[in-house]
Amino acid sequence: MEKIQHLYLDINGLKLHLAQLGNVEAVPVVFLHGFPEIWYTWRHQMIAVADAGYRAIAPDFRGYGLSQAPPEEEAASWNSLLADLLGILDSLSLSKVYVVGKDWGAFIAYHFALVHPDRTLGVVTLGIPFISQPVPFQLLPAGFYILRWQEPGRAEADFGRFDVRTVVRNIYIMFSGSELPVAKEDQEIMDIVDPSTPLPQWFTEEDLTAYATLYEKSKFTYPLKMPYRTIRSEELNLTNKKVEVPSLLIMGEKDYVRLFPGMDNYIRSGDVKNYVPDLEITFIPEGSHFVHEQFPGQVNELIIKFLKKHT
Repeated sequence: MEKIQHLYLDINGLKLHLAQLGNVEAVPVVFLHGFPEIWYTWRHQMIAVADAGYRAIAPDFRGYGLSQAPPEEEAASWNSLLADLLGILDSLSLSKVYVVGKDWGAFIAYHFALVHPDRTLGVVTLGIPFISQPVPFQLLPAGFYILRWQEPGRAEADFGRFDVRTVVRNIYIMFSGSELPVAKEDQEIMDIVDPSTPLPQWFTEEDLTAYATLYEKSKFTYPLKMPYRTIRSEELNLTNKKVEVPSLLIMGEKDYVRLFPGMDNYIRSGDVKNYVPDLEITFIPEGSHFVHEQFPGQVNELIIKFLKKHT
C-alpha cells in the first residue's frame, strides 16, 4: 500500500484524484469504483495487477473521496463522468486501457467501451452486467433503498442522524447481505442495520477508517446524486448497445443484485451475451456485493487471467 502513488489532475475544471501503482510504461488497467466506495476499494486488485506487470490506476470519481465535487447547483450527469475518464486517459497519454468497474462503476466501464471502443482493450465488471434497459425498480417494495435514496433530502436526513463512520459502516454491513435492502414503512434505511452487527470479517476497522476519513471530506451530497438520482437518466439509453471488446463479468452468488427484477435470469440464460458477445461469466459461490474485497485472491486471479488472455 505504501508504494501506491497519488496524483491530482485538472480535468474538466475539477481537480480529480487518482491512485496508481506499477510500471508507467506497462499496459494500463483503470479501476472504477461504485458506492459507497472510493479508490481504496481496489487496494487488493491494484497490488495484484501491478505485480503481474500491469499499470493499475484507480481514480476517485468527481465528488467522491479526494476528488473535487462540481458546484452543488450543477446537475449530475453520466456523460460528465465519461468525459472525466477520457480526460484522465488523455492527461496520462494513455491510448488504450482495460477498464474494470464495480457496482455503478460498471455502467461507466461499459458505456466508455461503447462510446470509445478505440480506447478500450477490454472490460471487467463486478456485481453488475451490461444493462440493456432500465431496471424496473418500481416493481420492488417502496422501502427499497434505491427508491428511498431517490427522494431528495430523505437520505440526507437519514444519514444526518449519525456520524460518517457509522453511515459507511451500516452501508457496508447492509450491502454485504444476500437479501435486498428494504426498510419497513416506519423505518429509514439506516435503521435496517442492528447497531450490534459486526463488520464483515474481511472488512477491518482500519478499512472503515480509510473510507470514513475521506467521506468526512467529500460528504454524501454528490454520491446521492450520482448514481441514485440520475439512474433513470436518458443518457443511459444509448442507440448502440453492442459491446464489441472482450469482457468478463464476476458475480457473487450471494450478491443482492441478483434479486433485482429479471437480473438473475438475464445473466444465467445468456441473454446478456446478445449485447456483449465476447463475454465470460464467472460466479463465486459465497461472494457478496463486495466480492473483490471479500475474496481478493479469487478475483485477482480471474482478472489477471483475463488480462493475459487478451493482452
